[in-house]
Parts: sequence; structure tokens; C-alpha cells
Amino acid sequence: MKSYLRRASTAATAAVLLGALTTIAPGTATAAASAACKMQLQPVTSGGDAPNTTITAGTPPTAKTVAGPHLFSPGAARVSSTWRWDAGSNDGYVVLGSHLYQVSWGYDEMTGELYNYQNPVGGGWDKFTMFEQATYGSPATRIARYGLRNDGVLFRWTSWKNVRQYAGFSAVKAMTLISETKTYDTFLATTRGGALYTIHIPADTRLQPTVKKIRTSTWQGFETLVAERCGTQSTLLTAIDKDTGSAYLYAVGHANGTSTVIQGLGKVSGTFKDPLVSLWRLDGAPPRNGE
Repeated sequence: MKSYLRRASTAATAAVLLGALTTIAPGTATAAASAACKMQLQPVTSGGDAPNTTITAGTPPTAKTVAGPHLFSPGAARVSSTWRWDAGSNDGYVVLGSHLYQVSWGYDEMTGELYNYQNPVGGGWDKFTMFEQATYGSPATRIARYGLRNDGVLFRWTSWKNVRQYAGFSAVKAMTLISETKTYDTFLATTRGGALYTIHIPADTRLQPTVKKIRTSTWQGFETLVAERCGTQSTLLTAIDKDTGSAYLYAVGHANGTSTVIQGLGKVSGTFKDPLVSLWRLDGAPPRNGE
């Protein structure tokens, strides 16, 4: 099958920016508009600890890290999904070695002691480089889980027994969820060649993903992307270069092919060399809606 990335549409349409980043275009209003947006990162260190980092958009953007508990054996965690917090419990999916686990951790209300439940989902996950869950509705009315295998096959589960496979994504280097809606999910992805794309996946499992080019170059240095909702149809994006330990913050307008407006907000203070960095968000937070 031909690569989705090679067949991506390059048609450009006018960008329409709504919400907090309406004034994302260069100008004095950009910093003020984006300053209301924050995102929380959930790293996993090489030692298996889970600190929490809050990034605030500003000039320059800032980061504040709070120490977290020890959850995993050193070096065991390879892939993690978005972490969701609900009623004191932090829940997410983590690949430990070759197995995928649904992990719940928090502190007992009575004793204050750490609990760390690791419920196995299955084996054979050592070849996967990404796992994510998209959730729409509160309570959830649609859930889809995604995994990218290192041969470029993208998997989508609507239940663990209902899986679709889409080949053609071997060029992807990093990807992050920017939309989870009633009718589709969308990822923002970089390639090893430096391009930036959206991958639009309809909720209807009979339909195929649609890929659109956003930028043609300069994104190859980032090994990790983490995205959070900002306003009604925009995205706050943290891009991490693990080789240098540098993170850069971007305000991304409503995704619309090459017309998508991206405003660099600057280098984030601090060093970012943890093996895994995911998003942390409240379970009932509005779904991401960047496309």
C-alpha cells in the first residue's frame, strides 16, 4: 500500500481561528491571548518516577515541576498514553517491557499511602512506539484507542476485539492527539524528514484516514509532541528535542492544511530529557478540538 504521507493533500484553505488564540497572528495580542492557556506534562523518568510539569504560555513560556511518586522499575516504561485524573486517581496506559498495562495510581484517602494498580491488557507491545486513547463525551459516549507499530502500521481499537489496521505510516517520528470529536479523531504528526501533518481518522470504521500536510520541513528534531486544547478550536503544543533537552511551545490554530497558523511562543525554561513525556488532564475536561 502506498504511504498515506506520500498521498497527502497539499491543498490550502483560509485558516479560521477561534477561541483563545484568535489573535495568534504576529502582534501584541498574541502573548495575551495565549497566556490563558496552560498544559500539564506527565513525564516518566529513567528511574521510574512520575513528576508533573505545568507549562504556561507567556513571553517566554515557563515550566514548573513538582516531584512525583516512584511508579515503575528503572527503564521499564517505554510508551505511555495521556493520563487522566478523576476522583483522586491518575489513570493511563503504559507499555512496560513488552506488555501493555492499564495503570491507576493515587494516594489512599485514609492512610495517605501510594497505591499503584497495574492491570495487564496483553503482550506483544515491544514493537509499538505510540499508544493513545481518544475519549468523547462526559460520561464518555465514544472511546477509541490507537497504537503505532514500528513498521508503520497504525492500529485503532473501538474495543479490544474490534481492531482496524492502516499501513503507510513508517515515516512518522512523533505524534500527538489534537482532536477527539463525535465523528473523528485527529493526530498531529512529524516525519523523520521534518514535515508536519495531520492524520484525520473518522469514527466510522469503514472509512480510511485522511492525511494533510501542515509544514514541509524543520520539525525533524523533535522526538516528542504533547498537545492540549486552547480555546475552542486551537491547540497548545509542546515539542521536545531529547538530544538537547530543549522544549519549545507553539500556538497552533485550527488545523487546515498548509493554511494552518502556527505561532512559536519560545523555548520553555528547564531541561526535558525524560524518556517519556505525556499529557496529564482532568477526566472531565473538554475534549481536544484542534481540527
